[in-house]
Amino acid sequence: MGRIDPRKLETFRVVAQARKVSTAAKLLHLSQPAVTAQVRALEEECGRTLLLRSSRGVTPTDWGLRLLETAKELHGLLGVLETEMGGEPAPEEEVVIGASMNAAAYVVPPLVAGYRALHGRARFRVQVSNTAHVLEWVADGRVALGLVEARQRFPRAHLERYLEDEVVAVAAPAARDLRRVRRVADLAAVPLLLREPGSHTRALVEEAIAAASGQRAARRPDLVFGSNQSIKMAAVAGLGVAFVSRWSVQLEV
Repeated sequence: MGRIDPRKLETFRVVAQARKVSTAAKLLHLSQPAVTAQVRALEEECGRTLLLRSSRGVTPTDWGLRLLETAKELHGLLGVLETEMGGEPAPEEEVVIGASMNAAAYVVPPLVAGYRALHGRARFRVQVSNTAHVLEWVADGRVALGLVEARQRFPRAHLERYLEDEVVAVAAPAARDLRRVRRVADLAAVPLLLREPGSHTRALVEEAIAAASGQRAARRPDLVFGSNQSIKMAAVAGLGVAFVSRWSVQLEV
């Protein structure tokens, strides 16, 4: 038998004490399949059946009860340690958070400034990538917190709404023909600027345009950009109508 994964052990503890996978999943902010998979993986690592399943829930086996006592002791020790540490990083420690591109550019800086105003000059490192990567980092414990723009569910991480955002159409003030766009039908007569395929913003825009126009296929954009900053500056240059996060154009507006 190899070393027991502490994360799987904690999942087992919650399931064994709750006696129901559904209840444990809610407590752990995970999906039921994810909880079941972790418990089965732990049983494979231990080489023993730890829980007996029935329509009424789960019951620990003899080995499950022995492992449960160890898991409860470990959980208690970690709780004491967390209390003693006070929940704040030591001055020499680094706070690592992940963020998708828009969040990293427009949400994280004031968030870090507010934190440091309360807790002193804590060291921060912000890792930036797309939403999928940031969620993987959180699930794997590589970052303490992730800020993303997303609507999808992710079984290995708990998502909570933090801020409201809105995707808005923008155009250069000097481009009068672009400023006359008021309805979806008006977009057919102007150059359309969008993010690259796979972008969350682009998916939202294409979905909204298709729903409003009744068209199944999304219109092909005239110009495609790989970052929010580049598409914003293209709009400023009068190249077309761009759809961007309202957070990203606060200063320009």
